[in-house]
Amino acid sequence: MKGVLVRADKQRALLDGALRVVARDGFSRASISALATEAGVSTRTIYNQYGNKGALFRAVILDSSTAVADRQITVVDRMLDRIVEPFDDLVAFGEAWAKPDPETALHFAMIRQVNADSDHIDPEVLGAWRAAGPDRVRAAIAAHLRRHADSGLFRIENERIAALHLIALTARTVQADAGIDSGELIRAGVRAFLAAYGAAE
Repeated sequence: MKGVLVRADKQRALLDGALRVVARDGFSRASISALATEAGVSTRTIYNQYGNKGALFRAVILDSSTAVADRQITVVDRMLDRIVEPFDDLVAFGEAWAKPDPETALHFAMIRQVNADSDHIDPEVLGAWRAAGPDRVRAAIAAHLRRHADSGLFRIENERIAALHLIALTARTVQADAGIDSGELIRAGVRAFLAAYGAAE
């Protein structure tokens, strides 16, 4: 019955296997049999542990989002903890943030599938994913910007909006690249950010 515990190694294999299947096939098309085959477990193991595919998916997206957010927050803390030269330091942040990370590739492939299939996913699951992943990362960026604004480095009223702008003007600009050099895009994005939020001369 649901709630029977499986060994930690089998649990890890199940979560990792399900991540690969959902990243490849999407939530709606991922079958219990495909999830079990990929993880090397029986379908009974999945039903015993989670009860249904939706509960397994919730566990997978929360597990993956938490790990990726932890990884991204490490970058945020390293790059934004100390800002001396706003332009140079924010460019360095943008370059680090936009750099592809092979360790997170499967996660973001899954997120692309989730975004395409969001009408068929429980809104509670989507909210839990955002809270465990993107919201935590944005909050970490916002906290650094707030601290630097309080010290006079930036002019920021709403640090959450400023964090969204910083991401949009750097990493997301590169992701939407139209054939322009990524370094040039990031530098232009940082100039735009500082034009809006830079401290008055």
